[in-house]
Amino acid sequence: MPVITEIAPDTYRIAIYVPEIDLQFNHFLVADDEPLLFATGFKAMFPLMREAVATLIDPARLRWIGFGHFEADECGSLNQWLELVPAAEPVCGAIGAHVTMRDFALRPAHTLAPNEVLVTGKYRYRYRPTPHLPHGWDSGMLFEETERTLLCSDLFFHRGDGEPLTEADIVDRSRQSLLQNQSARLQTQCRIPH
Repeated sequence: MPVITEIAPDTYRIAIYVPEIDLQFNHFLVADDEPLLFATGFKAMFPLMREAVATLIDPARLRWIGFGHFEADECGSLNQWLELVPAAEPVCGAIGAHVTMRDFALRPAHTLAPNEVLVTGKYRYRYRPTPHLPHGWDSGMLFEETERTLLCSDLFFHRGDGEPLTEADIVDRSRQSLLQNQSARLQTQCRIPH
């Protein structure tokens, strides 16, 4: 079951923990004039995500659907959202828009140039391409300039059902998880909840 936490004004983390693989998948909803969903989750997670979003806003109000990089947990259910919300647009950098969204998405992505600002109402998200981090040439982050909130994915990846906000050391947790991944822990069979 998703856990919803307001991590900044009007910014909600929707966390879905999968105990079989000891991983938490985080998605972010910005409830503003033009709501933004950052990371859609896997296709199988769509019903859970739709219900979670509906507790915060009418899902039909979604305007923007962004992601950190093209991967199933980042935008696997993108097309389900686009079918549900005809006015919503995918939003990403040029490489993501031209290399993957052009082929994958039901409609073209709104392409953000480096340092371009996406305004959702009272919030301003500056797009920062990060091809060096976490793991793809299409990677990018959105930095909200009003509240200073960074929307990113897979940065300091770590296992477990993590807390929404922390002042604890996250570098060692990330290091331990990376070492654990080297031991092929993810090779176990896993079903994503739906």
